[in-house]
Amino acid sequence: MQGDKQRVLERDRIYHADAFEMLPRVKDGSIDLVVCDGPYGITTNKWDRLGNIQEFNLRLISIFAAKLKDGGALYLFGKPDCIDFIDYRPFLNLRSKIVWYQPSRLAQGRINYTNNYDIICYFIKGERPKTYDLNAVRVAQLVELQHRLRCERVPSVTNGKFGRTKFNGDGKNPGDVWGDIKQLTYKSKELVSRDALNTIQKPEQLMERVLKASSAEGDLVLDPFAGVGTCPVVCKRLGRHFIGIEKDIQFVEAANKRLQEVARDSAGRLF
Repeated sequence: MQGDKQRVLERDRIYHADAFEMLPRVKDGSIDLVVCDGPYGITTNKWDRLGNIQEFNLRLISIFAAKLKDGGALYLFGKPDCIDFIDYRPFLNLRSKIVWYQPSRLAQGRINYTNNYDIICYFIKGERPKTYDLNAVRVAQLVELQHRLRCERVPSVTNGKFGRTKFNGDGKNPGDVWGDIKQLTYKSKELVSRDALNTIQKPEQLMERVLKASSAEGDLVLDPFAGVGTCPVVCKRLGRHFIGIEKDIQFVEAANKRLQEVARDSAGRLF
């Protein structure tokens, strides 16, 4: 029994377990990308009750640093203060704080401005990302071509450090404010359970952008708070391997059902 507990985790499987109990079984230096959509520490749900969200996230960051390959990436989801007041620099390099903008949220502040965004902290291990596939995540240009071409003729672009800033007909970098991907609603076809709405289940489109940008086919992705399996499902669809961990058995069952549906769809397209 003890030997089984220490065995390295298998790929392409979601484990029903506590993340902190299972993460030691992930081989050091084996992970290409970590997608961590864990507790935010803001709700009354039992799984979200934390003493201090920053200390919780720092503990996770220190663990992920050992599991990632050099240049591997971590996307850590949270609220605006999720990594404030902690020193993550000994472990990983923060490249961006991505704002996931949600102007249609129903909650309205009465004595403060309503929070209309979540944060996605993008870290890498080391100085340069192992994978960053811009062409896979380009979004539509919002600037008219003629205006952009006039901008490219100014001296700071033609002769300066911005000389490579050119109009690309395939689209532009999505930047660090993502307002084009909406939260799920009760009417969303991909919603698995109302219990998973907003706090747990993220849109497949959101996971697809993260996976396409920071992993390649055949890479290994770690999702330590897998929920209803959105990240593993998108991994399977995009040809990435995954290791998922989830504490709620009902969510594990829902995630495995979704994975089976992806497998059936893939098999059907082969014939």
